[in-house]
Amino acid sequence: MSKTFRPWNPAQTFLFPPAPRDWLPEGHLVYFLLDVIPQMDLQPILQPYQAEERGQPPFHPVMLLTLLLFGYATGTISSRRLRARCETDVACRVIVGEDIPDFRTISAFRKRHWTALKGLFVEVLKLCARAGLAKVGRIVLDGTKIKANASRPKAMSYDYMLQEEQRLQKEIDDLLAQAEATDQTEDQTYGRDSRGETLPEELARRQTRLKRIQEATAALEAEAREQARAEEAERQEQGKPPSGKDPEQAQPKAQYNFTDPESKIMKVSNKGWDQCGNAEIVVNEHQIILAADVTDEANDKRQVKPMLEQLQQNMSEAGITEKVREMSADSGFFSEEHVGFAEGMDIDPFLATERWKHHEEIPPAPRGRRPPK
Repeated sequence: MSKTFRPWNPAQTFLFPPAPRDWLPEGHLVYFLLDVIPQMDLQPILQPYQAEERGQPPFHPVMLLTLLLFGYATGTISSRRLRARCETDVACRVIVGEDIPDFRTISAFRKRHWTALKGLFVEVLKLCARAGLAKVGRIVLDGTKIKANASRPKAMSYDYMLQEEQRLQKEIDDLLAQAEATDQTEDQTYGRDSRGETLPEELARRQTRLKRIQEATAALEAEAREQARAEEAERQEQGKPPSGKDPEQAQPKAQYNFTDPESKIMKVSNKGWDQCGNAEIVVNEHQIILAADVTDEANDKRQVKPMLEQLQQNMSEAGITEKVREMSADSGFFSEEHVGFAEGMDIDPFLATERWKHHEEIPPAPRGRRPPK
């Protein structure tokens, strides 16, 4: 007796229900976005279209916004891949329908409304506050390394850049001298009025590379100056003497990546070193993100102050009046300065003071009177 299978016919007409709302489960993320996004203040996105009278009617901005947010929420940040999903992914088809936007349209929409899209973060907090999810009595701060869209071989240290700049300059000088000698020889052979040759490809390549290296060294030196000024201002606030560092000199091992200059080489947990950005977030007990940022500093030691300041600003713009009472974070954020800053904002900081290795025996908690420091 042969096995009986469920009916299956790929060529069957109306294989899917004709109503898009029946294609996915009722609680799907797409339906949540379609219900929530129209409730936001979208005037900063809709307003620029009111003055446009020429050309074909554009794609609806709310549709493109919903598509972008769904793609980002599900790990698709490439406009080309998002466009491809619109052809094969049922969830994306529910959003766009039969009229699929081109990847250039998706990318141009993001670039045009970049500032307004960032402002939607506060609108989300407002909705969470109305739903009772934006409680901020107890918050948690943490960071994680996010791999950049750049490879480590595209990075170069400051001291190596200086050596490479000298080497390329010497090669260019040699090529120019060789070209001058060749021109003189050809002038004698063909005459001075004959058509000259274009710039040698090898020389153009070296000049282009030299220009990029010079731009990179200038960027590292500017970054070093900015960091030195910030450190000196911080030392002055704490009543410490000047460090004596040369603010005009970048550190020899300072890295610059030619593909993504905003990323840095960082240690990614137990996976070794990679080109990354350090993503920081503040969440509440409902796991709602209250503040977020990405920094090129691998260490979390300097992130407590800017993240708490951004939290206060977001809460103010979202109309959240509840006071933050407690904050917890791991040992990567611990410092005497951060403890004092949190306490100055009337926040009780619960920061781990050190990190214990796995399977390491933890000593018992101290008992008795607490020491002075």
